[in-house]
Amino acid sequence: MVRTNSEEIKLLARLMRAEAEGDGPLGMLMVGNVGVNRVIADCLDFKPIRTIRQMVFQSPGGFEAVQKSYFYQRAREQDIRLAQRAVNGERHHPASNALWFFRPAGECPPTWFNQTHSGRYKSHCFYIPDYAACPRVYSLGG
Repeated sequence: MVRTNSEEIKLLARLMRAEAEGDGPLGMLMVGNVGVNRVIADCLDFKPIRTIRQMVFQSPGGFEAVQKSYFYQRAREQDIRLAQRAVNGERHHPASNALWFFRPAGECPPTWFNQTHSGRYKSHCFYIPDYAACPRVYSLGG
């Protein structure tokens, strides 16, 4: 569980929409899973990340969506509900333990920056850390 407030839920909702609206509600929830995982992980590039705001605006290593105007539109109610579900712990494979995702031009590579491919959902490939490097991500379930 991530400690948050309504403004951070809206921020996560905007990120989820901007990164994965084309993949529908489930794809957006998976992006939310990755975001929540980064806040909880306490490992690798995410060791200093403790809040949704820090996760969304992490630089380097953050999300491309924050550089685009679409991200800065007001959060919609349906997106806010999805973000709340992600924060409440709703997990979906292949993103349940993932810390990264990207949209390839073709097939998902088996590794990405030395991380293991956990699966694909529509346009996004998801990648998980090694258990020994990030055990907290695996304590979330999924």
